[in-house]
Amino acid sequence: MTSLMKTTFGEYIRLLRTEKGLTLTQLAAKLQLDSANLSKIENGRRDFDEKRLPLLAEIFELNFDELRNEFITDQLGKKIYETNCTKQLLKVAEEKAEYRRTLSKNIQKEKAL
Repeated sequence: MTSLMKTTFGEYIRLLRTEKGLTLTQLAAKLQLDSANLSKIENGRRDFDEKRLPLLAEIFELNFDELRNEFITDQLGKKIYETNCTKQLLKVAEEKAEYRRTLSKNIQKEKAL
């Protein structure tokens, strides 16, 4: 699965649904949602619940990690857009993420001792 950089996660769900020949109501039932909420997700008026990602991956026989990455990049992109983040702010955020990775590795090393 390659990233669908020019689609939202909701649009991606719609694409998967239509390719598989499912109606909105059919997919909503499989996801334990009502069709109105699924329609809002597909149209970008509501976020998809991350807890349903395993079920979505199962329904469409997708690799869970790749699907989760698609979801996360969509959420990050949305937040960047909504907050009008500058490149400098994104750089600082990446530095903080790297710090957390290093911190986590150090904690794991200490636990192993």
